[in-house]
Amino acid sequence: MNDLSSLLAALDQAQAGQQETVIATVVKVEGSAYRRPGARMVIAQVGEATGTVSGGCLESDVSKKAWWLTASGKPSIRAYSTGEDDDELEEAELSFGLGCNGTVHILFERVLPEGESLVVDILREVKASGHGAALATVIGSHNDRQVTVGERVALSPSSGLRTHMHERWLAQAIAEDLRAVLSARRSATRTYEGAGGEIEVLLEYIPAPRRLVIFGAGHDASPLVSMARLQGWHITVIDARPHFARAQRFPEADRVLAAPLQALPDLTAMVADAAVVVMTHSLTQDRHWLGQVLNGAPRYIGQLGPRSRTERLLDEMPAQLREGQAFSTLHFPVGLDLGGDTPDSVALSILSEINAVFNGRAGAMLKHREASIHAVDVKLEQEPGLRMIG
Repeated sequence: MNDLSSLLAALDQAQAGQQETVIATVVKVEGSAYRRPGARMVIAQVGEATGTVSGGCLESDVSKKAWWLTASGKPSIRAYSTGEDDDELEEAELSFGLGCNGTVHILFERVLPEGESLVVDILREVKASGHGAALATVIGSHNDRQVTVGERVALSPSSGLRTHMHERWLAQAIAEDLRAVLSARRSATRTYEGAGGEIEVLLEYIPAPRRLVIFGAGHDASPLVSMARLQGWHITVIDARPHFARAQRFPEADRVLAAPLQALPDLTAMVADAAVVVMTHSLTQDRHWLGQVLNGAPRYIGQLGPRSRTERLLDEMPAQLREGQAFSTLHFPVGLDLGGDTPDSVALSILSEINAVFNGRAGAMLKHREASIHAVDVKLEQEPGLRMIG
């Protein structure tokens, strides 16, 4: 279960029991930190907290402070320093002296069982629709009478623009920036100038769980399914051989489909913006499924097997498939060069490459990286004033 599913399950359980909850969200990071803006925890009145906002060092204090920080019903922001101990820290900031040299700003907000919450609505919508959304949250204001911390604007492909903000001009300005964030699939921050001073806003991109479509239900597909499940991905396994494509063989997959070698009516939607791996070990099947996928719009295609084998398959397909947009997403041989030849090591290599592609990275060793770990590699068309978050 991924973070989004776990958080929503915790919220559903609390709502069913008519319990209040507190959502703690990382909204700003200065320096080094384990989690980035958008990381969340749900703290229920009864039971354990769900989710993480750090590498495990802040969760206990966040859970303890959540209820009194939101006792007034208003959102509250708390800063946690993970740098060296500093006796001169402001009272509102807690020092943990962990040597990570970072400060994490966390927004606490109370959610009532029957109350309205734009962040919860958007999280539910992202999971249900399978499409990402953009959520703007005020995280700093010099004039609380004009704009208060926690006010929001949201933009999603399903429900469009939704506003929980009093200042109309600000909501309109934020809406334009949210469109850029949604298009770039990257979170950002921006400071807006209001009559009462500066207003700092987190413009958060909330991605839907990644989707992985595996063509091939052989024994080496099993570790790939298991590792993808650990990351919370939505997984579909397809094979033309009914004795291979059985749900009992892949209990961790969301869908297992035995499909004949003919056009699947919902294949285009199935692979759109998804990661696809073709690994049937059958020339006939690979030729069919790879050709079908190249007619779609996946974000990543990996073809198992030697380079010469895949080139042979491509030579047997219509020439226009090499000219389509999907061809640029084709990786063969599939995976990063990690070494190893067991099914587990091959699965690790494949998933590592998929993660690198989805995150806009080259998949190199971090010790050779000159930029910071979370710096954005991909050059984005940005609106003036947007500061993108990796």
